[in-house]
Amino acid sequence: MAGVIECDARDVRRAPLIVTEDVELLDDLLRLCAAAGVRPEVGHGAPAGREGWGGWESAPLVLVGDDAARRLRGVSRRRGVILVGRDQDDSGVWRRAVEIGADHVLVLPDGEQWLMDRIADVVEAVGRPALTVGVLGGRGGAGASTLACALAVASARSGRRTLLVDADPLGGGLDVLLGGEAVDGLRWPAFAESRGRVGSTALEESLPRLHDLRVLSWDRGDLATVPSEAVRAVLAAGRRRGGAVVVDLPRRVDAGSVEALAQLDLGLLVVPPELRAVAAARRMAGAAGMVLRDLRVVTAPAGGAGGLAADEVARLVGLPFAGELPADTEVLKGGPLGRFCGAFWERMPVAAVEGEAA
Repeated sequence: MAGVIECDARDVRRAPLIVTEDVELLDDLLRLCAAAGVRPEVGHGAPAGREGWGGWESAPLVLVGDDAARRLRGVSRRRGVILVGRDQDDSGVWRRAVEIGADHVLVLPDGEQWLMDRIADVVEAVGRPALTVGVLGGRGGAGASTLACALAVASARSGRRTLLVDADPLGGGLDVLLGGEAVDGLRWPAFAESRGRVGSTALEESLPRLHDLRVLSWDRGDLATVPSEAVRAVLAAGRRRGGAVVVDLPRRVDAGSVEALAQLDLGLLVVPPELRAVAAARRMAGAAGMVLRDLRVVTAPAGGAGGLAADEVARLVGLPFAGELPADTEVLKGGPLGRFCGAFWERMPVAAVEGEAA
């Protein structure tokens, strides 16, 4: 017969199935499931009939103890079966894995971290990762933060799940720029000690929701840096949720900003059409380009007569040209800047997210 640990409907839909009579192994697997934030179904004994337990077909992941492999011979084959053992020297485990159609063989305790990540992926229904776009100023005051906010707002208005990450601790806070500094939710200080894996659903639900997107910004405290491990964990969690992630990057190169650059699919370098800005942008491009392979120039609006042509700015910086920002830089009204950002997303391969956008 099958025993089920009590859980709600949402847990059942994404809960792994554990099949083992090994009490110590069961304890270890339950512990790993708990660490990943899910309560699994536990199948005891032999499956009733060829189709096995109900969870055998419906569970997104099945963890079979090596002790139970022989009882599962003849059960219907399916993907997502992992055979879990403890004996590093048991060569027969591979034969038993083939007999039950297992995708992977895992030996504890060495494989614990891999297995916990795999369970967490299943719980979070990980699919296509988010397209992650970073915005960087070629010089101070170029308008990078404004463009980052506008891109995020345009993405959210298109129905995509969108996360806006303020990676610049000295920028004043993107929540302020969006008029949401008083909105409840966690800011960077709450994640500064994050290590390993951050739950993507928990991250999304903990952040302020502004204009149909989630925003990770800074509070008004004194924290001026976040360890690279925390930046890696938080951005990886955001990417796993799919849709789009927009990162406002600082104009400095440290461990945290390098980690943020490493997570990007595309970078936009905002450069005013003037020679001094071009000179500064070339230095910035050289530093960022050591980490980010796809970096493009967006020119800021010309400040007056005698400015450089937009395509000339890109040529002088030595990067592909991605567009020229309009003079109207209002983030929320959907004017010229909103249309610019909407056109940007139409050219980008971001999958629409089913259901609620943020």
